[in-house]
Amino acid sequence: MFLVPAPVVRFFHRMASPPHFYAFTERLMPWLVVIFLLLTGAGLYGGLYLAPTDYQQGDSYRIIYIHVPSAWMSLFIYMFMATAGGIGLVWRIKLAEIVAISSAPIGASFTFIALFTGSLWGKPMWGTWWVWDARLTSELILLFLYLGVIGLYGAIDDKRVASKAVAILALVGVVNIPIIHYSVEWWNTLHQGPTVTKMDKPSIHVSMLVPLLLMALSFNVYYFIALIQRVRVELLQRERNAQWVKNKVSEQNL
Repeated sequence: MFLVPAPVVRFFHRMASPPHFYAFTERLMPWLVVIFLLLTGAGLYGGLYLAPTDYQQGDSYRIIYIHVPSAWMSLFIYMFMATAGGIGLVWRIKLAEIVAISSAPIGASFTFIALFTGSLWGKPMWGTWWVWDARLTSELILLFLYLGVIGLYGAIDDKRVASKAVAILALVGVVNIPIIHYSVEWWNTLHQGPTVTKMDKPSIHVSMLVPLLLMALSFNVYYFIALIQRVRVELLQRERNAQWVKNKVSEQNL
């Protein structure tokens, strides 16, 4: 039986407290911004300057340094959102509910970027902006799921009730994630198969792979920066009558 270390349990228990979360993320934010800038700079320099030209696609392949991390993030954020929504639904943790709904606009943005850059890449490679194959269609459905979560939350005035409805919708939509991931293996599509996550070895040269992974890490850090900012704003709105918020406002007015 796996036992979670007590310090880890105490850390997450404290992080569920809105005042502690707000204070902790206030100290964490500058570090995340610095890490994001360093990773983005290194990833773009490696991908746009150091990585060699592809012998088949030429320089047009360099859009992968935006497209592929965005596609990865669209899946990761949805799973993170659904997990947070499930935690909020079962244990009624307010912060988990806020994390879930705050993730939706960020995930929708990454999904849109993945679809848009994929179209830009698909035109010279496939001769068309769009095809209704399994990967592209399921990714478009993911965008609609994100928009559905956002719309459902905005349509219900009671935000605790809205959070429960959003969590249920997000959990139902999880079924689409494995469809997106395995679609190129289950069906015959124009979209290429796995290159980075192959079990034997990636079919992408290390000079191209390293910048791609750096950009993926950069996008992950950006997600948490944007998420923290949105959660902090939502916390202040929901807890505006709480004493800790009044104390925070008083401190800033001094």
